[in-house]
Amino acid sequence: MPTPAHALTSEEIALIRSTFAAAAKQPDATAALFYAKLFTLDPSLRGLFHGDMRAMGEKFISMLAMVAANLSHLDRLLPTVRQLGERHAGYRVQDAHYVTVGAALLAALAENLGPAWSPAAHTAWSKAYDLLSSTMIEAAHQAAQKKAS
Repeated sequence: MPTPAHALTSEEIALIRSTFAAAAKQPDATAALFYAKLFTLDPSLRGLFHGDMRAMGEKFISMLAMVAANLSHLDRLLPTVRQLGERHAGYRVQDAHYVTVGAALLAALAENLGPAWSPAAHTAWSKAYDLLSSTMIEAAHQAAQKKAS
C-alpha cells in the first residue's frame, strides 16, 4: 500500500486531472512528445519498443487517463498498475528505466502545457509518478521471484 510520502492531496489530484485534460486535448502530440523526450534521454530504450508507436502512444494516453480518473481510488488503480509492472518485467524494463520515464513524462507535460505547467503541477505529477513507478517496480520484483522459484 502507498506510503504517506505518496499520499496525494485532493488539490494535487485535481491539478493532475486538469493538467491531464489539457494535455489530452492533443493526445497524439502529447504521446509523440513523451516518446521523443524518452528516446532523447536514453536512446537505448528505443530497442524495448516494437510495433506501431502510434498504438503505443494511444495506450500511454489511455493509461494516463485511467490514472488521472482513479487517483482518489487507489484500491481500483493499484491492482491495474501492479499488472502493468508485471508485464513490463517481461519487456526487459529495468528499475533505472523508471527514472528516465518519469523525467520524460514531466518534461513532455511541461513543454506541452507551457504556462499551465506550474511548480505545483510538477510536484503533484512527481508524487503520482513515484507512487506508480514504485508499485510497478515492486510488482516486477515479485513476479521475477515467483518465476525464479
